[in-house]
Amino acid sequence: MTQTPPLPVRPATRHALFEYLDALGIRHETHEHAPVFTVDEGEALKAQMPGGHTKNLFLKDKKGALILISALQSTQIALKQLHKTLDCGRLSFGKAELLEEALGVTPGSVTAFALINDPEHTVRFVLDQALMSHDIVNFHPLKNDATTAIRSSDLVRFLTALGRVPEIVTLEE
Repeated sequence: MTQTPPLPVRPATRHALFEYLDALGIRHETHEHAPVFTVDEGEALKAQMPGGHTKNLFLKDKKGALILISALQSTQIALKQLHKTLDCGRLSFGKAELLEEALGVTPGSVTAFALINDPEHTVRFVLDQALMSHDIVNFHPLKNDATTAIRSSDLVRFLTALGRVPEIVTLEE
């Protein structure tokens, strides 16, 4: 069994993230591209990269709980009903300052990899079942000017190394 490597200094850089993945024995492939801020902006890029492509939502419930959702880009998420699925307070998008404080990334760069910057587990993480049905999953490596592909099973290994138990939920009815 591989020993869990130490976490990089927060906020982690792309290089530090890759070193962490390497130390876990997780293969990753990264494609550099112009910054993309929305799912639609990245369509042409995604056509050239296999696997499930993501949309990532940083949310806050009315009680102040923070939630990061990584979903398949095509999953239709009913934000007004999502609190029922997740058994939490009503949800709204978290502000940019809160995102940077909690996960060390900026809007447009939200990614499951940002959980490397949350060693206290202040952010609840929810994965879309539809995304996890793909062998390869694609996320920004902490900035939106590249996309990194890893196996979905390696995403689970990454989360486990961070001390997290993946919460996999069906987000689309």
